[in-house]
Amino acid sequence: MNILLDTHVLIWSLENNPTLSDAARNSITTAGNMVFVSSVSLWEINIKKSLGKLDVPDNLQEEIRLHRFTPLNINFAHAELAGKLPDIHNDPFDRMLIAQAIIEKLKLVTRDRLIAGYDVDLIQA
Repeated sequence: MNILLDTHVLIWSLENNPTLSDAARNSITTAGNMVFVSSVSLWEINIKKSLGKLDVPDNLQEEIRLHRFTPLNINFAHAELAGKLPDIHNDPFDRMLIAQAIIEKLKLVTRDRLIAGYDVDLIQA
């Protein structure tokens, strides 16, 4: 199974946060599953960090590599779909994650209930 982590799930996974659901934890740790992290998540985290809203390690990219997560960069197709999605969710970071999950045929691991309004495969975090 190929999965994409929502930004909050990425943070919880790196922190080994106990609030992460069993389904999410299993999908992240099961051998053979490919776990993707979008560049949009790093962008969002670094913006929130610079505003003092998040405290994350300075070596975030290294932590992602150590966890064997696969980077997923943004491309034109992702950007185009993110802009065309119905106005269910107004967060541009989440809209990009939704578009990437749809185009790349990934299950999106999230706890964001608004995302369920889109035609995207989800794993409840």
